[in-house]
Amino acid sequence: MIRLKRKIDTELIHWKQDPYHLPLIVKGARQIGKTESIRHFGQTQYESYIEINFILQKQYCTIFDDGFDIEKIIKNITFIDPSIRLIPHKTLIFFDEIQACINGATSLKAFKIDGRYDVICSGSLMGINYHEIESNSVGYKQDYVMHSLDFEEFLWARGYSETVVSELYDHMVQISPLSETQMQVLRECFNEYMVIGGMPAIVSRFVQENNYSGILAMQQQILLDYEEDITKYAGGLDKAKILNVYRAIPVFLGKSNKKFQISKVAHGARNRAYVGVIDWLSNAGIVNICYNMQTPELPLKGNYNPLDYKLYFGDPGLLIGSLDEEVQQDLRNNKNFNTYKGALYENVVGDMLVKQGYQLYFYRNEKATVEMDFMLRDSDSLVPVEVKAQDGTTASLNALISKKIYSDIRYGIKLGNKNIGFNGQFYTFPYFLAFFLKRFLRNHS
Repeated sequence: MIRLKRKIDTELIHWKQDPYHLPLIVKGARQIGKTESIRHFGQTQYESYIEINFILQKQYCTIFDDGFDIEKIIKNITFIDPSIRLIPHKTLIFFDEIQACINGATSLKAFKIDGRYDVICSGSLMGINYHEIESNSVGYKQDYVMHSLDFEEFLWARGYSETVVSELYDHMVQISPLSETQMQVLRECFNEYMVIGGMPAIVSRFVQENNYSGILAMQQQILLDYEEDITKYAGGLDKAKILNVYRAIPVFLGKSNKKFQISKVAHGARNRAYVGVIDWLSNAGIVNICYNMQTPELPLKGNYNPLDYKLYFGDPGLLIGSLDEEVQQDLRNNKNFNTYKGALYENVVGDMLVKQGYQLYFYRNEKATVEMDFMLRDSDSLVPVEVKAQDGTTASLNALISKKIYSDIRYGIKLGNKNIGFNGQFYTFPYFLAFFLKRFLRNHS
C-alpha cells in the first residue's frame, strides 16, 4: 500500500520543534491512519523509535507495575526487549492502543517532568476513557484530533501539489470563476471522493488500481468492524441501543427533513432511555451530530435544541457503504448523486466542516418555512450555508439574509454544482471547495 501524505505529518513536525511540547495524544476513529502516520514520523524524525502496542504486546502492560518512575519504566521496557535503545532527547516512544492500558496515559505526567523522551499515545476512541486520562494527566498532555482524509488530502493522493490546491483558494478570495477544465476535473475528483470516502486503505487501493473494484466490500467491512467495536467497548451503555441508532442513520438521512428521531429507532424507544448513546457515537468519531438552532442568532453554542438533530456519518464513504444495492448501482453506473434526497451532499459537506474544526448546526423554524442546512460564523456574523443537490430556488437563504429580524446574518454561502460567484447577498461555490470555508470566513471578516 502506498503511503499517503497527511496533514498530521506537518503538525507532528511542528510539535517536535516546539521546545515546550507536551506528550501528545492523537485522537480519532478506527482505521483513519493514526498508527501509520505516527510510525512514519517516528522512523523519519528520531534516531530511536520505540513502538508499543498494548493489544498485540500485552506483556508491556506490566512496565508500570513498579510505579511511574521513568527509570523503572525504561528498565522494564528494556528487560522485555533488550535490543531496544532509548537515547535521551533523541527517542520517540509510541504507546499505541492506549485504551488497553490506561496506565500508559497516566505515565505522561512523569514523562513530561523527566523530559528525556518524547511520547505519543493513540488508540481507538471507542475504547479510550478520556475522563480517566484527563484526571490523571491534566496539564501534562496535549491532544490532536485526526480524521479520515479530507478532500484536500484526497487531491494530494491523486497527484495534485499543494501549490495547485492553494491556487483554488485564490480563486475563492478573488471571486474568480474556475475554467471549464478545472470545474470538470475537480467535479470528477469530488465524485470519486463521495463514493470512496477518506479511509486511507480504501483511498490507497483506489489510487493504485484507479477503479472501484473491491471498494464497497472494504467499506462494508469497516462498518462491521465498527459494530464489533461497539459491542466490545460500549461500557455501561446498552450496546443494543447504540447499534439501533448506528444502523438507523441511513434510514433517517433518506427522509426529506433528515431529522433523527429516537422514537422511531425501535418500538417504544424514548429519549430518556437513550441518554448518552448519541454522544458516545460522536465521541467515538463514528457520527457527526448537527443540532437545530433555536433561533438564527449568535452565539452558536448554547443556542440549540439538544433533542432536535441530524446524524451524519463521520466519513462519506461509510454512508455509501451503508446504502442498499440499488442505490449503490445507481451511483456507480449513473453517477446519480441527486438520489437519496440530497443526503450524500449534506453528509460530505458536514464531514468537510467537521474536519475543519466546526461543530455542526442547522436551522429549521417550527413551521418549516425557513430551513438552512448549516450555520457557521465569521468573527462578527452568522453565516447560513445552503447545500443544493439540484439547481433550484434559494428562498430560505434569501429570507435569512434580507429580513431585518435576522440581524446577525449579513451574507450567506450556497454550495452546489456551480462556479464561483457573488450576487451581492451570497457567495456561490462548488461543493469541492467546501474544505476552504473556515479559511475563507476567517479572512473574509
